[in-house]
Amino acid sequence: MPQLDVYDIEKSKVGNVDLDPSIFEAPVRQHLLHAVVNWQLAKRRSGTASTKTRGEVRGGGAKPWKQKHMGRARQGSIRSPQWRKGGVVFGPKPKDWSYNVNKKTKRQALISALSLKYSEGVLIALNQFELPEIKTKQVADFVERFELKSALIIISGENENLLKSAKNLKNIKVVKIDGLNVYDVLKFDSLIVTEESLARAQEVLKH
Repeated sequence: MPQLDVYDIEKSKVGNVDLDPSIFEAPVRQHLLHAVVNWQLAKRRSGTASTKTRGEVRGGGAKPWKQKHMGRARQGSIRSPQWRKGGVVFGPKPKDWSYNVNKKTKRQALISALSLKYSEGVLIALNQFELPEIKTKQVADFVERFELKSALIIISGENENLLKSAKNLKNIKVVKIDGLNVYDVLKFDSLIVTEESLARAQEVLKH
Protein backbone atom coordinates (compact mmCIF):
# COMPACT_ATOMS: atom_id res chain seq x y z
CA MET A 1 0.00 0.00 0.00
CA PRO A 2 1.42 3.41 -0.93
CA GLN A 3 2.24 5.81 1.87
CA LEU A 4 2.73 9.55 2.13
CA ASP A 5 4.84 11.43 4.64
CA VAL A 6 2.89 13.84 6.85
CA TYR A 7 4.37 17.22 7.81
CA ASP A 8 3.37 20.11 10.01
CA ILE A 9 3.36 23.64 8.63
CA GLU A 10 6.96 24.10 9.82
CA LYS A 11 7.99 21.27 7.46
CA SER A 12 8.82 18.82 10.24
CA LYS A 13 7.84 15.23 9.54
CA VAL A 14 5.27 14.05 12.07
CA GLY A 15 4.25 10.68 10.62
CA ASN A 16 2.85 9.04 7.52
CA VAL A 17 -0.51 8.08 6.11
CA ASP A 18 -1.68 5.12 4.03
CA LEU A 19 -3.10 5.86 0.60
CA ASP A 20 -5.74 3.86 -1.24
CA PRO A 21 -3.96 2.33 -4.28
CA SER A 22 -7.22 2.33 -6.25
CA ILE A 23 -7.11 6.13 -6.08
CA PHE A 24 -3.46 7.13 -5.94
CA GLU A 25 -2.00 4.37 -8.10
CA ALA A 26 -4.82 4.30 -10.63
CA PRO A 27 -4.02 4.62 -14.36
CA VAL A 28 -4.07 8.21 -15.57
CA ARG A 29 -6.79 8.46 -18.21
CA GLN A 30 -5.94 11.51 -20.27
CA HIS A 31 -9.17 11.44 -22.27
CA LEU A 32 -11.22 11.70 -19.07
CA LEU A 33 -9.12 14.60 -17.79
CA HIS A 34 -9.63 16.34 -21.13
CA ALA A 35 -13.38 15.74 -21.10
CA VAL A 36 -13.94 16.97 -17.56
CA VAL A 37 -11.69 20.04 -17.86
CA ASN A 38 -13.54 21.07 -21.03
CA TRP A 39 -16.85 20.55 -19.22
CA GLN A 40 -15.74 22.73 -16.29
CA LEU A 41 -14.53 25.50 -18.59
CA ALA A 42 -17.75 25.36 -20.62
CA LYS A 43 -19.80 25.81 -17.43
CA ARG A 44 -17.76 28.91 -16.57
CA ARG A 45 -18.50 30.64 -19.87
CA SER A 46 -20.85 33.53 -19.26
CA GLY A 47 -22.55 33.23 -22.64
CA THR A 48 -23.66 36.88 -22.46
CA ALA A 49 -22.03 38.17 -25.69
CA SER A 50 -24.72 39.75 -27.81
CA THR A 51 -25.00 41.80 -31.00
CA LYS A 52 -28.00 43.44 -32.65
CA THR A 53 -29.45 42.35 -35.96
CA ARG A 54 -30.74 44.89 -38.48
CA GLY A 55 -34.18 44.52 -36.98
CA GLU A 56 -32.95 45.39 -33.48
CA VAL A 57 -30.80 48.44 -34.28
CA ARG A 58 -32.57 51.74 -33.58
CA GLY A 59 -33.62 53.76 -36.66
CA GLY A 60 -33.52 52.91 -40.33
CA GLY A 61 -37.25 52.77 -40.85
CA ALA A 62 -37.37 55.00 -43.91
CA LYS A 63 -35.86 54.05 -47.25
CA PRO A 64 -32.75 56.27 -47.62
CA TRP A 65 -33.47 57.17 -51.28
CA LYS A 66 -35.64 56.11 -54.17
CA GLN A 67 -35.12 52.68 -55.69
CA LYS A 68 -34.36 53.96 -59.21
CA HIS A 69 -32.91 56.91 -61.12
CA MET A 70 -30.52 58.00 -58.33
CA GLY A 71 -27.27 56.74 -59.82
CA ARG A 72 -26.52 54.84 -56.63
CA ALA A 73 -26.98 51.27 -55.47
CA ARG A 74 -30.44 50.50 -54.19
CA GLN A 75 -30.76 50.57 -50.41
CA GLY A 76 -33.65 49.58 -48.21
CA SER A 77 -32.41 50.74 -44.80
CA ILE A 78 -29.51 52.63 -43.25
CA ARG A 79 -29.37 49.83 -40.68
CA SER A 80 -28.47 47.12 -43.19
CA PRO A 81 -25.26 45.26 -42.29
CA GLN A 82 -23.15 47.04 -44.93
CA TRP A 83 -23.90 50.45 -43.40
CA ARG A 84 -21.93 52.02 -40.58
CA LYS A 85 -23.87 51.49 -37.33
CA GLY A 86 -25.91 48.86 -39.13
CA GLY A 87 -26.94 45.47 -37.79
CA VAL A 88 -24.59 42.50 -37.48
CA VAL A 89 -25.03 39.35 -39.56
CA PHE A 90 -24.72 36.06 -37.68
CA GLY A 91 -23.32 37.80 -34.61
CA PRO A 92 -23.22 36.18 -31.16
CA LYS A 93 -26.37 35.91 -29.07
CA PRO A 94 -26.76 34.95 -25.39
CA LYS A 95 -26.17 31.21 -25.07
CA ASP A 96 -25.83 28.56 -22.38
CA TRP A 97 -22.59 26.70 -23.09
CA SER A 98 -22.97 24.13 -20.30
CA TYR A 99 -23.65 20.45 -20.93
CA ASN A 100 -23.83 17.30 -18.84
CA VAL A 101 -21.10 14.84 -17.91
CA ASN A 102 -22.04 11.70 -16.00
CA LYS A 103 -20.92 11.18 -12.40
CA LYS A 104 -18.75 8.16 -13.17
CA THR A 105 -16.69 10.14 -15.69
CA LYS A 106 -16.18 12.99 -13.21
CA ARG A 107 -15.20 10.58 -10.45
CA GLN A 108 -12.71 8.67 -12.62
CA ALA A 109 -11.22 11.93 -13.91
CA LEU A 110 -10.66 13.18 -10.35
CA ILE A 111 -9.02 9.87 -9.42
CA SER A 112 -6.75 10.20 -12.47
CA ALA A 113 -5.81 13.75 -11.47
CA LEU A 114 -4.95 12.70 -7.89
CA SER A 115 -3.01 9.69 -9.13
CA LEU A 116 -1.04 11.95 -11.49
CA LYS A 117 -0.09 14.34 -8.68
CA TYR A 118 1.04 11.45 -6.48
CA SER A 119 3.13 9.91 -9.28
CA GLU A 120 4.79 13.29 -9.90
CA GLY A 121 5.73 13.57 -6.22
CA VAL A 122 3.93 16.89 -5.73
CA LEU A 123 1.27 15.64 -3.30
CA ILE A 124 2.03 16.95 0.20
CA ALA A 125 0.15 15.91 3.34
CA LEU A 126 -0.14 18.11 6.45
CA ASN A 127 -1.37 17.05 9.86
CA GLN A 128 -3.37 20.30 9.95
CA PHE A 129 -3.26 23.86 8.65
CA GLU A 130 -4.72 26.09 11.34
CA LEU A 131 -3.76 29.76 11.67
CA PRO A 132 -4.25 31.76 14.89
CA GLU A 133 -5.15 34.91 12.95
CA ILE A 134 -5.77 36.26 9.46
CA LYS A 135 -2.31 37.11 8.18
CA THR A 136 -1.08 36.63 4.61
CA LYS A 137 2.57 36.47 5.72
CA GLN A 138 1.92 33.20 7.55
CA VAL A 139 0.82 31.52 4.33
CA ALA A 140 3.61 33.22 2.35
CA ASP A 141 6.17 31.84 4.82
CA PHE A 142 4.65 28.37 4.44
CA VAL A 143 4.94 28.62 0.63
CA GLU A 144 8.58 29.68 0.89
CA ARG A 145 9.37 26.96 3.43
CA PHE A 146 8.00 24.22 1.17
CA GLU A 147 9.47 25.87 -1.97
CA LEU A 148 6.13 25.97 -3.77
CA LYS A 149 5.69 27.69 -7.14
CA SER A 150 1.92 27.33 -7.05
CA ALA A 151 -0.29 25.19 -4.88
CA LEU A 152 -3.86 24.09 -4.31
CA ILE A 153 -4.59 23.65 -0.59
CA ILE A 154 -7.44 21.30 0.31
CA ILE A 155 -9.01 21.73 3.74
CA SER A 156 -12.00 20.28 5.55
CA GLY A 157 -14.44 22.12 7.73
CA GLU A 158 -14.41 25.82 8.49
CA ASN A 159 -11.02 27.53 8.30
CA GLU A 160 -11.76 31.20 7.66
CA ASN A 161 -8.33 32.37 8.84
CA LEU A 162 -6.56 30.31 6.19
CA LEU A 163 -9.10 31.09 3.46
CA LYS A 164 -8.75 34.84 3.98
CA SER A 165 -4.99 34.76 4.59
CA ALA A 166 -4.33 33.06 1.24
CA LYS A 167 -6.74 35.22 -0.73
CA ASN A 168 -4.12 37.80 -1.78
CA LEU A 169 -1.48 35.27 -2.86
CA LYS A 170 -1.47 34.98 -6.63
CA ASN A 171 -0.42 31.33 -7.05
CA ILE A 172 -2.16 29.85 -4.02
CA LYS A 173 -5.76 28.71 -3.82
CA VAL A 174 -7.56 27.22 -0.83
CA VAL A 175 -10.69 25.12 -1.37
CA LYS A 176 -12.79 22.99 0.91
CA ILE A 177 -12.83 19.25 0.24
CA ASP A 178 -16.34 19.46 -1.20
CA GLY A 179 -14.99 21.81 -3.87
CA LEU A 180 -12.15 19.54 -5.01
CA ASN A 181 -12.16 19.44 -8.80
CA VAL A 182 -10.08 18.23 -11.73
CA TYR A 183 -9.34 21.64 -13.26
CA ASP A 184 -7.82 23.10 -10.08
CA VAL A 185 -5.84 19.93 -9.30
CA LEU A 186 -4.22 20.05 -12.74
CA LYS A 187 -3.78 23.83 -12.83
CA PHE A 188 -1.52 24.11 -9.77
CA ASP A 189 1.97 22.60 -9.54
CA SER A 190 1.51 21.16 -6.04
CA LEU A 191 -1.42 19.71 -4.14
CA ILE A 192 -1.51 20.23 -0.37
CA VAL A 193 -3.96 18.14 1.65
CA THR A 194 -4.64 17.92 5.36
CA GLU A 195 -4.98 14.46 6.88
CA GLU A 196 -8.66 15.06 7.52
CA SER A 197 -9.39 16.17 3.96
CA LEU A 198 -7.33 13.29 2.57
CA ALA A 199 -9.33 10.78 4.58
CA ARG A 200 -12.56 12.37 3.38
CA ALA A 201 -11.44 12.26 -0.27
CA GLN A 202 -10.51 8.58 -0.03
CA GLU A 203 -13.80 7.77 1.66
CA VAL A 204 -15.80 9.41 -1.14
CA LEU A 205 -13.73 8.16 -4.08
CA LYS A 206 -12.95 4.58 -3.05
CA HIS A 207 -14.63 1.76 -4.96
